[in-house]
Amino acid sequence: MSIPSIPLPDLLLFVAACIVLVVTPGPNMLYLLSRAICQGRAAGMVSLAGVVAGFIVHMLCAAVGLSALLVAVPLAFDAVKFAGALYLLWMAWDTVRPGSRSPLEPRALPAESPRALFVKGFLTNLLNPKVAMFYLALFPQFVDPGRGSVLAQSVMLGTLQVVVSVLFDAWMICTAAAIARWFARNPAWLAVQRWVMGGVLAALAVRIALEPRQGA
Repeated sequence: MSIPSIPLPDLLLFVAACIVLVVTPGPNMLYLLSRAICQGRAAGMVSLAGVVAGFIVHMLCAAVGLSALLVAVPLAFDAVKFAGALYLLWMAWDTVRPGSRSPLEPRALPAESPRALFVKGFLTNLLNPKVAMFYLALFPQFVDPGRGSVLAQSVMLGTLQVVVSVLFDAWMICTAAAIARWFARNPAWLAVQRWVMGGVLAALAVRIALEPRQGA
């Protein structure tokens, strides 16, 4: 499996989408932030290791699944791309809709052993449908069968997403208390954060919808 060549503009756009994923309201962000505040940075890092393991499972399943789909039904790849654009648009609305919650509003959690922290971090991510759907929605937008192996491209993109998530989540864990205090004093920025994320997701969905069909 040769190393795929993905254009730099596409990689930068993919990184931007990954950043949106990691800061979008969801179970992973809420769990890691809450765990770091309630039990400390070390507990947050162990929980993050579990979350990363969950990301790897999601990434491999999406990569293998898309590769198999392209081999079995090549035209279905474009259908997945279109469905992915619609899902990203729905995520944009879900982020800014009235009543949506920011991930920067932590909750109280009881202390856990390192094993329990890892397992709960893993299950929190593994059972998060938003992560699975995001992979299936995002990968086809940046994978081009004309560049070679779909599996290799998907694994490369998935690895990049995991790196982005680890860097951001580790920073968040180390500064969890300060982040929570700042947003508690500046609640208006919670709304700004949601609208910025929603705007990026919507822009990505539009970009995907306007892109010419493969082979057209």
